[in-house]
Amino acid sequence: MSNKEHWERIYTTKTPQEVSWTQAKPETSLDLIAKFDLPKFAKIIDIGGGDSLLVDHLIELGYTNITVLDISKAAITRAKERLGEDAHKVKWIVSDIRDFKPTESYDLWHDRATFHFLTSPEDIAKYKHRLTQISTRHLVLGTFSTSGPLKCSGLEITQYDRSKIEATFGDYFNVLECINTDHTTPFETIQNFTFARISKK
Repeated sequence: MSNKEHWERIYTTKTPQEVSWTQAKPETSLDLIAKFDLPKFAKIIDIGGGDSLLVDHLIELGYTNITVLDISKAAITRAKERLGEDAHKVKWIVSDIRDFKPTESYDLWHDRATFHFLTSPEDIAKYKHRLTQISTRHLVLGTFSTSGPLKCSGLEITQYDRSKIEATFGDYFNVLECINTDHTTPFETIQNFTFARISKK
């Protein structure tokens, strides 16, 4: 099964309450985004946004230039249906991040739990290239921590702490802060995440 087929199957067979990553309000992401004090017209892209509720909250906060990218068409369809009339306020991209060819730069690149699925040096290099080729200004990155799970949705992941994030992105970006936080899944298990707030040098 390909990566895309895996995620299409997940989003067509499971409800939000049956997947571990569901959050009613992504507070850590919203708090870290707010610290950048971006104008409401700032270009924001949510990588692996799927049917995450982050986009709902960004719209509610008044941001007007939001893009959501996900490998799963089914996930994006669910998000559009949930947003209703507000869906037209968002740019939607169906793409594997490794195949994504950005056509514009972004003020903020948000990624909660996509990057950690990249486990090969080649895929990690592709991801970093996407960030640098489009002159991304700021990055909010959430990954499983070194105390977190080793797998998600049956797939291997790469764990990160501050030193590993700095080693990965330090040639182009400064890690402004790094925090660890527990996420409680819909089925009451705990996953520890590392979140980093990062800016271009």
